[in-house]
Amino acid sequence: MTKALFIIDVQNDFTEGGALGVDGGAAVAAGVTTYLSGHRGEYELVVASRDWHDGDSDNGGHFATGEPDFVDTWPVHCVAGTPGAEYHPALDVSGVDVHIRKGQGRPAYSIFEGTDEAGRGIAELLAERGITGVDVVGIATDYCVRQSALDALEHGQHVRVLTGLVAGVAPESSAAALAELGHAGAEIVAAEA
Repeated sequence: MTKALFIIDVQNDFTEGGALGVDGGAAVAAGVTTYLSGHRGEYELVVASRDWHDGDSDNGGHFATGEPDFVDTWPVHCVAGTPGAEYHPALDVSGVDVHIRKGQGRPAYSIFEGTDEAGRGIAELLAERGITGVDVVGIATDYCVRQSALDALEHGQHVRVLTGLVAGVAPESSAAALAELGHAGAEIVAAEA
């Protein structure tokens, strides 16, 4: 199997102290760095995604204009070019082959909704490299990790979610997301750094 690693949204705004920080986010950043240093050779392709939202709009209703409902509308986060949109400093991206930006004026939860610097989508990049399996790590288990893994399954990939290297918004919704992914055909693996 030719594999890719998806590192989902390990950004300052999604880690402790950020606009939408989750508990364990900084530990995920450090854990992914350690994991990648020991497992880089297993992956034909390593891809990291980032929310990269416009600062001058509500991004298609993604940014709340009043009180956020934390389902479809959110506080302002990961605005392009701001410190909140940058990768967490504990995440070493030197082993990353491709950087995907998602959002950019519209709601986007999945890595499949973004593009690289050349405007190519992840499905095209996976096909180019003959990737048949994807391991998924990052933030947040119950939102962007969930949707990216579901979309990878939809694209015919063998998907593993490495539970020691994800962090979610809430324990209940994270457990539900992992159960949903398992039911959909993903392997839920307790891999850690």
